[in-house]
Amino acid sequence: MEISFDCTQCGRCCHNLRLTLSVAEARVWAARGHQVDLLAEGWPWPDAEIHPDDAVARWRLATSFPVTVGDVPFRVNLRLVARHDGACPHLLPDMRCGNYEARPRICRIYPLESRPFETMEPARRLCPPEAWDAGLPVLERDGVPADAGAAAIVESHRAAMIADVAMKERLVRAIGWAEMAMAGEGLAMREIAPDVLVAALDAVERGCVVEALPWGIVTNRETTRAMLAELECPARLVVAGDGFLAAFGDHPSTGSG
Repeated sequence: MEISFDCTQCGRCCHNLRLTLSVAEARVWAARGHQVDLLAEGWPWPDAEIHPDDAVARWRLATSFPVTVGDVPFRVNLRLVARHDGACPHLLPDMRCGNYEARPRICRIYPLESRPFETMEPARRLCPPEAWDAGLPVLERDGVPADAGAAAIVESHRAAMIADVAMKERLVRAIGWAEMAMAGEGLAMREIAPDVLVAALDAVERGCVVEALPWGIVTNRETTRAMLAELECPARLVVAGDGFLAAFGDHPSTGSG
């Protein structure tokens, strides 16, 4: 199966951003005064062997760090995401990128899929229909990027997501944050001022050691909160908003707490 594609410079992918960055890319983005948010989700993670063919579980293991919520083991995936409402600060009036040579990897590989177990689906991308005409250059062949350079960037992005795990775990300690959402329900979000993020990364790189806070879970589903309470897992009921990106609507009885 072949998927053809060519950028139309419509600029749709450069608006209302949430771009997954490596730690190094996040530092550069924040140092320029741009917003970087922290997003966290987690999975209960019993001590069980992963099947070699389970690509999803192997990826989750490689890109997460272990914590304990109450007495229950979890794995936490932490993402650093560039966020900007409206146009990207680097987008020029003619829809070209003003940061083209130094743009993050996630921009370089779009619309390819960044996660190894996900299928790239044109219908889920922001590009207009004419960007996918059959006569255009081949973007992907049998799920593999057709261009060797693009394939290498995808692999570099994935490698960074793995290599950054330890740094991310120390980062959340440094900023004093220890909340996650249950994977599949949404993402816990922490806004942090750009200068504060850069200072925290500096402290982590200097080897500053901060004791970990007890981890808890935020959810907008009363059924999830009740289930976690039975397991004696600290959980906080919230409403969807800036601190919680929900995959589902709030449970009817949800309130902040």
